[in-house]
Amino acid sequence: MPADRAARQNRPEPPVVAQLAHDVPVVEAGRGRDGLAVLPGAVGVEEVLLRDAHGCAALSGRDGSGSAAAPDVVPECAGVRTESRRLTAVVKRGGVVGGGVHHGGMSVRIDIAGLRPERIAVVPSPLAELGMALHALSEPGHHPRLQGWATGVTARLDSHLADRMCEADFLWRTTFSDLFMPFAGVPGGSALPGQTLAEDMDLLDKLSDEQFVDAALEFTCALPYGSPGAGPLTDAALRRRALELAAARGPAQVRFSERLLTDPPRIRAWLRQFLQDCDEAFFAETWSRLGHQLAADARHKTELLRRKGLPEALAAVSPAVSLDEAAGRITVDKLGEGRTATADGGLLLVPTSLGWPHLMVLHRHGWQPVLHYPVGSPELAAPPSVEQLTLRMAALSHPVRMRLCRSLARSAFTTSELTQVHGMTAPEISRHLSVLKKAGLVTTRRRGRYVYHQLDVAMVARLGSDFLEGILR
Repeated sequence: MPADRAARQNRPEPPVVAQLAHDVPVVEAGRGRDGLAVLPGAVGVEEVLLRDAHGCAALSGRDGSGSAAAPDVVPECAGVRTESRRLTAVVKRGGVVGGGVHHGGMSVRIDIAGLRPERIAVVPSPLAELGMALHALSEPGHHPRLQGWATGVTARLDSHLADRMCEADFLWRTTFSDLFMPFAGVPGGSALPGQTLAEDMDLLDKLSDEQFVDAALEFTCALPYGSPGAGPLTDAALRRRALELAAARGPAQVRFSERLLTDPPRIRAWLRQFLQDCDEAFFAETWSRLGHQLAADARHKTELLRRKGLPEALAAVSPAVSLDEAAGRITVDKLGEGRTATADGGLLLVPTSLGWPHLMVLHRHGWQPVLHYPVGSPELAAPPSVEQLTLRMAALSHPVRMRLCRSLARSAFTTSELTQVHGMTAPEISRHLSVLKKAGLVTTRRRGRYVYHQLDVAMVARLGSDFLEGILR
């Protein structure tokens, strides 16, 4: 790898630069969770071009319609300065541009340089599993394997508990809040999950009000996730923004968000009581079945760590997780971007039985990194990487290749036969076949001097589930 490229990969993540139309102002913005650009000071702009610090264009869009639209972002900034005809605002907070920022690949990276083996732990968490249970109940479509369990639990739920579950569902519907892994936020970076739900909830009580509110409003306020910054308890603009976004989810969530912002201790007590009621209603029984499975998986991964090291343990966690030992970096292949570091803390691997297809990385600034991984079935095929999935979807987006697939699904054809069937030249057919083969959708076999091409029907049949797994991973 060239030295300049290695240095660029190992230095801190560059800020996103958003250049507004008509050569006025240039705004330096932070990154939110999953690589969203946090862009203040852009109310009413006609067009936005996002680019990274190296000048590479990322996204562009028009107000109200494009992927980088910014018609209603918060117009707050920390300071301004004039540079010739251009106004530059260096900011710490703001609204969210509606689009992910691409800068050469999508993944979440954990820098583990200097991490000692004894600071790596594989531990189940009852509270994290309860969070995943609430998510599965709120979004059963994400978890087709759990439909029977979800239907049974929902049928038995007390109506009052069901109403409370809807009231705060933004804590677990999108995925689930980091509040369900409070051990990661305890100062010192060395806390482990509790052995019981009560012990995990005691760790939740150790979070500050600022930590609690920031994590609770993660999906509605879209606060900067991977970098330090003010929170809605101290920033009036972020408080207004949180309430505006909560309003889109209904009056019940507006009332909940208002109580959270004005009286955090009251909501903390409410949440603890709610979790205890969920435990009594359905989770204690669920955990009695799942806890043993998760403990066995944790013992297996811990033994792998001891005997064969971190590379083998991560390979057993998921094919989407890789380790670059030379760079001291773990990369998780996801349709999202983020970066964190173990620094002086540790690394936690937390198994879940209810989590598939989600493979989540807690990379909140100042919190201990956590890999929350589904305990998989050995018979399941390894999921494709994001790059492989992109290749396959792109390969099928061309109408000519769609027609070729129609033929190749029925029988094996030579290139010469396909030219006659489709009225195209051999080089044209070969180019399209090359794209399909690179994507792994077409197989070839030789018979004498003839080469036959055929659609891999099993691979194509998995595309739907692979796509769902890829975007929900």
